This record gives sequence, structure tokens and C-alpha cells, in this order.
Amino acid sequence: MKSVLLIGLGRFGRHMAQKLRELRHEVLAVDRDEQRVNDILPLVTNAQIGDSTNEQFIASLGVRNFDLCVVAIGDDFQSSLETTALLKEHGAPFVLSRAARDVHAKFLLRNGADDVIYPERQMASWAAVRYSADHIFDYIELTDDHSIFETAVPASWVGKTIVELAVRQKYHINVLATKHDGKLEPLPGPAHCFQADETIFILGSNRDAQRFLNL
Repeated sequence: MKSVLLIGLGRFGRHMAQKLRELRHEVLAVDRDEQRVNDILPLVTNAQIGDSTNEQFIASLGVRNFDLCVVAIGDDFQSSLETTALLKEHGAPFVLSRAARDVHAKFLLRNGADDVIYPERQMASWAAVRYSADHIFDYIELTDDHSIFETAVPASWVGKTIVELAVRQKYHINVLATKHDGKLEPLPGPAHCFQADETIFILGSNRDAQRFLNL
């Protein structure tokens, strides 16, 4: 369990708070909007109304005691930049800041952010891959060149095993897991026989994976 300071309770901040709660982390949520703070209280350990660009307020939070500080402010870049800088000045060990554009990321990193996140860009990229193909159910980009895809079992694979299909040799991909009736089987063995109503998780270069997905 980690202690997280989450600043900015718009849609992105709220969704992050919900997920952190599911993961059982302790979260102190902060926003200058009283209604947002009141709305988030059931989802977090504690919440405070405050201006994160105010140095005295940041100092009062004891930011050096948090494992992770998240600047989720999305509608005011100046406030995001000032908040990021103040967090680092007051000893925050790790600051993750939200960016909308590359130029924002550059300034955030220069002013203390340890990492930046592009929620809109990342979701747009995921959606483009997910919905531009008929059989992709999920997608995780590992690098610019390699990804994991969840996809349907090809009709030609049904009733055959991994070794019979020579998956790695023929398609240059690895089957990391299969899922059937909501149950995940990680690292299926060479004797695994594919079924029509299961999905598979494959890992490979984007080029090889796309070639396989277009079969």
C-alpha cells in the first residue's frame, strides 16, 4: 500500500482516485473547488480544499511523506506547472504530472516532474488500435515497436494445439495467456488446444502482430 497525494479532481483525477481506492492505496485528494472535494470524499482516505499554487498550503501537506504525488490538473497549465515545482521544492519524492501537449511535458519535466502522462493522447492511441480492427478486444503498448493484443482465436486455430500450429515459428508471436468464460490461463503449454469461444493474449512486434491479426 502506498500513500498518494492527488491534486486536481476533474474527470481524470476522479477516475484515478477510484482506481487507487480499488488498489487499496491511501489517498489525500486536493482541489480548490469545494464541491469536487465533497464529491470525492467517499472514494479517498481524506480530502482537502486548497490552492496548490500557494506555497504555504503545499508546505502544510507534508509532501515528502507521500510515496507518489499526482498533479492531475488539466484545465490550467500555469497552475499545473507551479504545483509541480512547489511539490519538488518541498521534497516530494516522485511527482507525476498530467500534460496535454509535448510543450507542456517539456516544461513540467524541467520544473520538477519525474514523469508525465498524456491521458487524452494515450486513450486516443488505444481507441485507434482497438476500434480499427474487428477482432482486437484490448491492447497494451510496451514500446514503439512491441505490444500485447487480446484477440479472438482464428477459426483455423480451433481444435489445434500451440505446437501443431508452430505459433512462434510461423507467426513470430508468443501466446502469453488465454481467457475462457472470464478465467485467465497464463502461459499456456504447447499442448493447449484452442477453443472457438476463448480469446488469446499475444505478444510480438507490431508488424508481426498486425500481420497475424489480418489473417
